[in-house]
Amino acid sequence: MDTRTIVVLEGDDTGQELLEEALRVLVADVIGIELELPRYDLSLEERRQTQNEVVHEAARAVREHGLGLKAATITPEGAGDVGSPNRILREEIGGHVIVRTGRRIPGVVPIGGAHFPISVVRMAVGDAYGAKEWREGEGEGEIAYRTERIERRICRAVAEFSFRHAERTKAKVFGGPKYTVSPVYEGMLKEEMDGAAGRHPEVEYEPQLIDATFALLIGSAGESLVIPALNRDGDILSDLVLPLFGSIAGSESLLVAFNDDYTPRALMAEAAHGTAPALKGKDVANPMAMILAGAALLSHIDDVEARAAGRAIREACLEAVSGGTRTADLGGHASTSEFTDEVVSRIRSKLEVWATLGEG
Repeated sequence: MDTRTIVVLEGDDTGQELLEEALRVLVADVIGIELELPRYDLSLEERRQTQNEVVHEAARAVREHGLGLKAATITPEGAGDVGSPNRILREEIGGHVIVRTGRRIPGVVPIGGAHFPISVVRMAVGDAYGAKEWREGEGEGEIAYRTERIERRICRAVAEFSFRHAERTKAKVFGGPKYTVSPVYEGMLKEEMDGAAGRHPEVEYEPQLIDATFALLIGSAGESLVIPALNRDGDILSDLVLPLFGSIAGSESLLVAFNDDYTPRALMAEAAHGTAPALKGKDVANPMAMILAGAALLSHIDDVEARAAGRAIREACLEAVSGGTRTADLGGHASTSEFTDEVVSRIRSKLEVWATLGEG
């Protein structure tokens, strides 16, 4: 992906505040490269004002430029309200895969054996979400039905991205669907996983049934994993995997749309947390996940300087925590802005050293 434009999708409450912190990092005098950062206001107020037209505009911009950085947004509960902007963005960007990565944060004690990064690569569409549902009969004889569907192209996208991601991060592809019970439906994803394994023989591959995947994760010996999953399985897996690291502060989420050859065509990154309205205006929330979301976008740009900047951001965040600069959620006393200040300082120093040594 060859672009230096990141579309900024503004959000609500603390989500917007943390986005602003992430944008402080993505400036030329910090990361050494110039980025274009067009902004779209996806706050609940603006979505209501425009009847979601601003969401459609933002989606078109991400589709055009290929990269988007999104703040957490409020999804109102009322049936006649504007609904979820994420649904519109997924549909219009053409996102087929959601990737959520959990990683260990220095000084935070993980649960079980979660010491190395674990990425859950799940379908972004289909399966249990959007399925047709209905009921027949009455009383105790009433029966509920649901028709779910998955597509081979989505299964292939999940499998292929999983193996390419594992190859890039030196991880093992692990887990899978319950293909023994559902060889026709869930077996389609397993078939594509096996096919991708054949195309990427250098990647270690250990398929497991989804129930075994959950059980083995709890007692994992500790190695980098990439787990392909159906939409609902992956949704549940993410809610388990990210907290295994003791905090979701080091976890970002990526929505990926693909070209015909399954290379990424567009990516939208965000933090894995919500809007945290109770923390708004208090300068205490942890901005690390949003900062890491920006770094994830840079790492997918086909540009040596951009990828070096992404690496510098990731390392600076973790080194800042290791060095004692921690927000309250990680047991420290640093404010939101103080944490970002420390990350910015470390990025500048790191890139200067790398340039001196001819590395990066």
